[in-house]
Amino acid sequence: MVVKAYGAYAADKPLEPIDIERRAVGAQDVQIAIAYCGVCHSDLHQVRSEWGGTRYPCVPGHEIVGHVTAIGSEVSRFKVGDTVGVGCMVDSCQHCSPCDEGLEQYCANGFVATYNGPTQHAPGHTLGGYAQSIVVRDKFVLKISHPAEQLAAVAPLLCAGITTYSPLRHWNAGPGKKVGIVGIGGLGHMGVKLASAMGAHVVAFTTSESKRQDALDLGADEVIISRDSAQMAAHANSFDFILNTVAASHNLDAFTSLLKRDGTMCLVGVPEHPHPSPNVGVLIFGRKSIAGSLIGGIAETQEMLDFCAEKGITAEVEMIPMQDIESAYDRMQKSDVKYRFVIDNATLANS
Repeated sequence: MVVKAYGAYAADKPLEPIDIERRAVGAQDVQIAIAYCGVCHSDLHQVRSEWGGTRYPCVPGHEIVGHVTAIGSEVSRFKVGDTVGVGCMVDSCQHCSPCDEGLEQYCANGFVATYNGPTQHAPGHTLGGYAQSIVVRDKFVLKISHPAEQLAAVAPLLCAGITTYSPLRHWNAGPGKKVGIVGIGGLGHMGVKLASAMGAHVVAFTTSESKRQDALDLGADEVIISRDSAQMAAHANSFDFILNTVAASHNLDAFTSLLKRDGTMCLVGVPEHPHPSPNVGVLIFGRKSIAGSLIGGIAETQEMLDFCAEKGITAEVEMIPMQDIESAYDRMQKSDVKYRFVIDNATLANS
């Protein structure tokens, strides 16, 4: 099936209207008409090959919300008309230890990304959610139970939501825990919302005084201006867990020194240039840890969506037509969005 999409033919070319071919619906497949697709910073990195290895044409998009339009003969979990989502993965080997444990994001043989991943179908790599529809293996399709009027704001949960939820759950954020969230952007604003909903005492770190009230409005109990050494020093050795969402190179010691003994700081942003080497003494003398986390498995992503539906949690979004994607990328690079762009995929009909 040929559908309209937006993609780029080279790293130095803008995203433009293109026609792409979606595979026929197989026995275990679900066909989805895409209503909304979130815009992730990794979309920009990939389409401009800033991480290298991008295959072209590149059609980004891995924060997908839509409705089922067809199912394969062996599909029982979904029916036509269901509201569903697709995140960062559309397949994995399904037979390694991580896959067996429901941790497909750590598949020993490499999960298949929603776009730019290897596939036997034309053009030889996956094409993402900046398109009218998509066909996905049923095991990688998620049920969405939020009300219809919230669906655009649900889309970023498929990446920004699970990227922050998974480490918060893994390190047991909850009542009695002091949790820091570094950075109040697309990821960080979800981290604040989720940690607050889990019952933790949430402290937001930002470099900008102008974001103080925003962070409080999102659910933070306290806000620290990280450039203020006195504010930082006042919280030394007091955090159980810090979720660091900043994807720019910075001094990690400023935050590890705030951890309690046995505390952990988890990184979820990949900087263009490496962080300065941390002070090992800070870690050794407090048995502190610096860790990392990658999105979440399918079961945990479903858990996150159900948790957010129960708690009424969505992302803070700005809707754009597909035709404004290049200007959205420019604004995203300047952090000029609160807090996530979401594409109205119905506008692709005008391409």
